[in-house]
Amino acid sequence: MVTKRSSEFRRLSLRTAAAAARNGAGYESEMDQRHMSVTTGAKRHEGGMGETLRVIFHALIIAVVIRTFLFQPFNIPSGSMKETLLVGDYLFVSKFSYGYSHFSLPFSPKLFSGRIWSRMPERGDIVVFRQPKDDSVDYIKRVIGLPGDRIQMIQGVLHINDVPVKRERIDDFIETDETGRTTRVKRWRETLPNGVSYTTLDLIDNGFYDNTKVYEVPPGHFFMMGDNRDNSTDSRVESQVGYVPFENLVGRAQIIFFSVYEGESGWHFWRWPWSVRWGRLPTIVR
Repeated sequence: MVTKRSSEFRRLSLRTAAAAARNGAGYESEMDQRHMSVTTGAKRHEGGMGETLRVIFHALIIAVVIRTFLFQPFNIPSGSMKETLLVGDYLFVSKFSYGYSHFSLPFSPKLFSGRIWSRMPERGDIVVFRQPKDDSVDYIKRVIGLPGDRIQMIQGVLHINDVPVKRERIDDFIETDETGRTTRVKRWRETLPNGVSYTTLDLIDNGFYDNTKVYEVPPGHFFMMGDNRDNSTDSRVESQVGYVPFENLVGRAQIIFFSVYEGESGWHFWRWPWSVRWGRLPTIVR
């Protein structure tokens, strides 16, 4: 009897131990699975964040490259280039048109002087440049005088190298202000010696800069003028602009990609149906 009971007790003990072992192994397996699940989720989260940061970084690099070497957006804050460019116009300027200077770089660090891969602008180009008297300010004007040219205004007529530029009177420019009041401004079509043609505005007869001295453009510089002749601070104003060094050129105005009426904000998208000048989108700048 003792032998039989001992044998049964041993079998019971073995079954209990086996069951305990199975239960322990199952518990450990469940814990391992939970740990693996948490670890995998954490890695997935870290991987998603890392991928997002990499995408943002790559996008920033691409944006900097495009802005530095290809195209940079600008907006028009003043009426000095009316009617070619209006207040509220947004345009792309090609950075590669005249090569690159340190003003082509973000924040304009003076890493080098002069221009690389340079190409001279043509008479009549509309260019963005850094103001010679304050190179933190961007101006946009039309190239009128090349190095060595003699420029003069006589009774409102532009003279280049002592020859009057051809111009013809056309219909008035009608300007409407924010209150709806309209103003008629004399408008002329001017044609430069190389055939470039554009319109200019004449707000005042015999204005302050309708009669000037002779400006002799020095080597490596350009003479810039606004199309709105009586409302433009340009190379005629030597104390503020004067002759513009080739190094100061940022790029050539190419295309108007967006435009809102004067006094409107381009960021107020809910007003776009009424605030956008749809007829100017897009417009090639000439």
